[in-house]
Amino acid sequence: MQNKLVIIYSSVDGQTLKICNALTKQLKEHNQDVDLFSIDDFHGGLNAYNTIVIGSSIRYGVHNKKIIEFINANKDLLESKKSVFFSVNLVARKPEKRTATTNPYVVKFFEKIDWKPTYVEVFAGRIDYKRYSFFDRKMIQLIMWMTHGPTNKDADIEYTQWDRVHAFGEKLLTL
Repeated sequence: MQNKLVIIYSSVDGQTLKICNALTKQLKEHNQDVDLFSIDDFHGGLNAYNTIVIGSSIRYGVHNKKIIEFINANKDLLESKKSVFFSVNLVARKPEKRTATTNPYVVKFFEKIDWKPTYVEVFAGRIDYKRYSFFDRKMIQLIMWMTHGPTNKDADIEYTQWDRVHAFGEKLLTL
């Protein structure tokens, strides 16, 4: 039986979706049966899938509430299958913050939920101040100032390491 995989994601500014689209393309190039859904658009059952991948971005230190609710509502089923979680956040722009055990947002996330996925990954996101609302821009600049990141209002920096995303896709093919 062919492995059927679903990727369910939450993306605030589009970088998590961009990562999901790259993964979907890569998996399909290897003849992997894969479906991609936003958390807002997934209304199906998980029983049809052998592998469940959940990706979420961070906004103001937390993952999307709907992702957390989805995981809590489906915890037993997620643990009965191959399940994977990945987080996309700007803290991961720092090499020492790119793992599930060193990224503070991911550590905090798993302290608050009772789910043990098969595999966890962390990717750096993108900062694009021009796309943010005035409030978001000021808040993100403050966070970046506190964490020694870029604060220039014109900054548009993609921190995502696409070679790591590709390696993650290869890992998904071998789960």
